[in-house]
Amino acid sequence: MTGKLLAIILIVSAALAGVGMYYLQVYGFYYDVAPQPGKDVELLVEGAEEPQPIPYTAFHAIDADSSPIRYRACFETEMTSDDLAAFQPVENPEPLTAPSWFDCYDAVAIAEALKSGQAQAFMGAKNIHYGVDRIVAVTADGKGYVWHALNNCGEKAYDGTVVGEECPPRPGD
Repeated sequence: MTGKLLAIILIVSAALAGVGMYYLQVYGFYYDVAPQPGKDVELLVEGAEEPQPIPYTAFHAIDADSSPIRYRACFETEMTSDDLAAFQPVENPEPLTAPSWFDCYDAVAIAEALKSGQAQAFMGAKNIHYGVDRIVAVTADGKGYVWHALNNCGEKAYDGTVVGEECPPRPGD
């Protein structure tokens, strides 16, 4: 009887731990980002240091303090591809996935739109966090998506490779 009770306790504990970890990864750490009109969607003009805001509506974003690359956002804009031509394009952007409950953002569909030319990706801001850039993609029909991606310095810093002189010093170093 004691063995059965112990086995039941272990199985229930393992199941609860699994459910808890799943919840924390998919739901627990995320929060809605409060919109800051005029600051939420910015693009970097070719050769500029500071990003410039673009007009947008229907902004919705999530983020998590547990990782600098968990930021995801959706918006709409009336800017055309001609209007966007002045901004710095991003080569080979790879949209990161979002939790399934964040309905407006579908990384697979965004990647397909980028690959087919139905969307363009631009640099939103460099080093929004150390080694992390903000990428903004805009489709031909005016839908926009934002995510964070590791840049070269971030990839080196987080995989343990020597960062080198081409990267800025880490904050606090």
